Amino acid sequence: MTPEALLGGFIDAPVQSAHAFRAGLEALARPGTLHSLTGATPPAPMSVAAGVLILTLCDGTTPVHLAGHHDSDAIRDWVTFHVGAPLVTAEKAMFAIGTWAAMQPVGRFAIGQPDYPDRSATLIVEMPTLAPSGPHLSGPRLSGPGIKGEARLALPETAAFVRNRALFPLGFDCFFTAGSLVAGLPRSTNVEAN
Repeated sequence: MTPEALLGGFIDAPVQSAHAFRAGLEALARPGTLHSLTGATPPAPMSVAAGVLILTLCDGTTPVHLAGHHDSDAIRDWVTFHVGAPLVTAEKAMFAIGTWAAMQPVGRFAIGQPDYPDRSATLIVEMPTLAPSGPHLSGPRLSGPGIKGEARLALPETAAFVRNRALFPLGFDCFFTAGSLVAGLPRSTNVEAN
């Protein structure tokens, strides 16, 4: 076990996980809004927000997939020590963490079953930023449940999220993380390119 595995967890787990759970729910209930998550210091390249989500949402019964550079000895040991989650292949994961490129193809993640749509994967996608950029700050347009009018969010692409929405009530849900910020994109959100 690496020395980093023993450090960086919650100091006051009941309080910190309750605050983080609330912020995660808010992020999914109001797609496109940014929320702050703090209290964990996971090994690089995992962001603070992604680490807090893992500590809050995963336990010994939650299969986790580490994609790309997130599949390192330091992160494996950290997740195992702090939450005891079994580390699995993408096809068996309830949660997956990594960059969008490392998670490709996303079709390998569980999308649920018609009688159990909740048996799907939640992807924690590490991003360089969550704020739309460009001359008009025009990221993809989001609409649907939890969004008054429309919202905008920096996304790694739009086509995969359009396809995911077409599967509703099946499909995967996403958290996007950058530093200590998190935004949610549930499968019920409509995503349109500009």
